Amino acid sequence: MEQPLTKNIRPNREPLTIEEYEKVGGYQGLRAALKMSPKEVQDAVVKSNLRGRGGAGFPTGTKWSVLPLDDTRRPRYFVVNADEMEPGTMKDRWLLEGAPHQLIEGTIISAYAIQADVAYIFLRDEYQLSAQRLREAIAAAYDRGYLGKGILKSSYNLQLYLHRSAGRYICGEETALLDALQGKRALPRNKPPFPQTVGLFGKETVVNNVETVSNIPHIIVNGAEWFTGLSKSKDGGTKLYGASGKVKRPGLWELPMGTTIREILEDHAGGMREGLTFRGLLPGGASTDFLTAEHLDAKMDFDSLMPLGSRMGTGTMIILDDQTCPVSMLISLEQFFARESCGWCTPCREGLPWVLRTLLAIENGEGVMDDLGVLASHVKGLALGNTFCALAPGAIEPLGSGLKYFRADFERHITEKRCPWKAVSS
Repeated sequence: MEQPLTKNIRPNREPLTIEEYEKVGGYQGLRAALKMSPKEVQDAVVKSNLRGRGGAGFPTGTKWSVLPLDDTRRPRYFVVNADEMEPGTMKDRWLLEGAPHQLIEGTIISAYAIQADVAYIFLRDEYQLSAQRLREAIAAAYDRGYLGKGILKSSYNLQLYLHRSAGRYICGEETALLDALQGKRALPRNKPPFPQTVGLFGKETVVNNVETVSNIPHIIVNGAEWFTGLSKSKDGGTKLYGASGKVKRPGLWELPMGTTIREILEDHAGGMREGLTFRGLLPGGASTDFLTAEHLDAKMDFDSLMPLGSRMGTGTMIILDDQTCPVSMLISLEQFFARESCGWCTPCREGLPWVLRTLLAIENGEGVMDDLGVLASHVKGLALGNTFCALAPGAIEPLGSGLKYFRADFERHITEKRCPWKAVSS
């Protein structure tokens, strides 16, 4: 099984120096790309079926192709979204710390493909080790002639900057990220216009996720057909899958796209800890819908989970066991989202705290049956299309599916006027 993204990451995550990276084929993708036209690079990525690994799964090459190549407004920007704040998600950190040159090479190729003059890596501020290693790798890339003017004696110029975010979950939304990068309050923008038309500083901009960009050098070196052949589904490539919760071996694994939930959970995460039983999981971080035991043979890819009522998201699963209270778990999630709301639109600003208060009342034995109707109404009221951006719809997904699959647990809290799990533990 090929693992292009992680094959050069050492067990201690000490990154390769630029000389070591070059010895294992590093920057050969950039050399090959500079011998191609930007359109040829874009076409290769389109044919590879690479879809964005940040959660939405939009086809990467299609996203790039919106920008015209024959008449560019200067400057044009390429931005790497490294603001990884989705609860339960740590895949980009693995790449940032362990393979910074791979990301930098992918960034240069991606910027060349859209003919960008300037690129930014927008990094979550808490990732301090990532920042240190990226700074060192960027400096080494400049010294080697991979960045700056006349890259590898070509006519292509690119300046790359590392920007450390001031924080907030909303910065993961690409337009809020761009406002934060401009020094403004991080607020989502109206779309359209999309960033490819009016982006950073009002100029044409493309924003891609760390894992997405890290795939680019391998596609250029090995070809689109090779990349699609890595997958078990129509989405090309491998995927960094993760599992957290009370499993025997929580962690991250690079596996073929389309690997089943059961294989990830049982073969790689080792199954549940002794004495615990699986109840459900959030397949792609905190802002996805619960799936249960009946869904374990589903493929973890962008299209397979949609008919089941969920999304792959970031592909990093949060596991729920039979000795963890689902209401308490949802309180933790909704508390996070309520705090991280940017406050721009009323449904999100007012609705999420109301959901949190209602859940807390149920957990503390103060709930009534009508509260379940209140929660259900918020699931509908905060759904996609009713809010300014996707933060509240994502926040409400685990609640809606939690009410569906664990309704009996909610009702026990109300009828017994206590949390059954707290009663057992005490």
